[in-house]
Amino acid sequence: MLTQTTLDDDRWQAVAHRDRRADGLFYFAFRTTGEFCRPSCAARLPLRDNAAFHVTPDDARAAGFRPCKRCKPTEPPLSERHAEAVARACRTIEASETPPSLDALARLAGLSPHHFHHVFKAVAGVTPKAYADAHRGRRVREDLRRAETVTEAIYDAGFNSGGRFYAQSDQVLGMTPTRFRRGGERTTIRFAVGQSSLGAVLVAATDKGVCAILLGEDPDALARSLQDRFPRADLIGADAAFEAVVAKAVGLVERPTLGFDLTLDIQGTAFQQRVWAALRRTSAGERVSYADVAGAIGSPKSVRAVASACAANHLAVAIPCHRVVRSDGALSGYAWGVERKRALLAQEAAA
Repeated sequence: MLTQTTLDDDRWQAVAHRDRRADGLFYFAFRTTGEFCRPSCAARLPLRDNAAFHVTPDDARAAGFRPCKRCKPTEPPLSERHAEAVARACRTIEASETPPSLDALARLAGLSPHHFHHVFKAVAGVTPKAYADAHRGRRVREDLRRAETVTEAIYDAGFNSGGRFYAQSDQVLGMTPTRFRRGGERTTIRFAVGQSSLGAVLVAATDKGVCAILLGEDPDALARSLQDRFPRADLIGADAAFEAVVAKAVGLVERPTLGFDLTLDIQGTAFQQRVWAALRRTSAGERVSYADVAGAIGSPKSVRAVASACAANHLAVAIPCHRVVRSDGALSGYAWGVERKRALLAQEAAA
């Protein structure tokens, strides 16, 4: 039978190890200082005999203790506060005509620029500048499709000079803006199809890196899918050197735990890139829900948008959207078929 002494001993072990998993389950108080804290508080530990435990902050207050100013036990956990601060910064970046400075974003979050930069990268997976660049890239891609002139699209997307945009256009678009407006005309994409236990594997690459890994039964259908993505690109069959790239991609499909050491040419919106970066931080064998991913990128209400970003992924297994499942653990949809998703998860679990 669990006694109060045993329970308190377990609680003390959580405090001694500053176990974040215990945050919210109980609070501990310093009889010497009169403060109460979360179990994960980084403050200097009291002597065991001077520690008291309470179930809620109200219980601790009723016993005469005040909240610790360091861990702020009456406020949301630090991870949630950081996620909300990053989400607020992302919304500010997206709503601004020109990218806000790091100092301005840090002031909005109530943090120093250095600390904010560290927090933003930890939560979003990219730096504030990289996020702002990706967002401007998405805007300019959208504007290039509908604006009457390239210049109009450049300025509408927040670039304050044409010269500055053209200097970055290869990184933003993977090609010149004129070629982008023409659907990738004269862009060369090498591709080849290999075979795996999950069927055909089409691997395609620009001169920037691997831009697509597609799974299916019919190689011709996979080639048509690639052509739809770049309708005016020059698709060419791969040479012998490219076969090594295909072999690595097939190897990744067969054994997802091996990892993928080839450069990727990842093209997507700022939000999609945040989702894909979060997925690439997951471990082989790990399963996460759409809600988990939304929380990890600091946008907990964007569950449906996360699902859409997973569906838009063109780099099977390299961006492991097969690790995303429903909140109840059931397998959800997968662009290349639920059976392939089940097989990939089984391979990772076995490894």
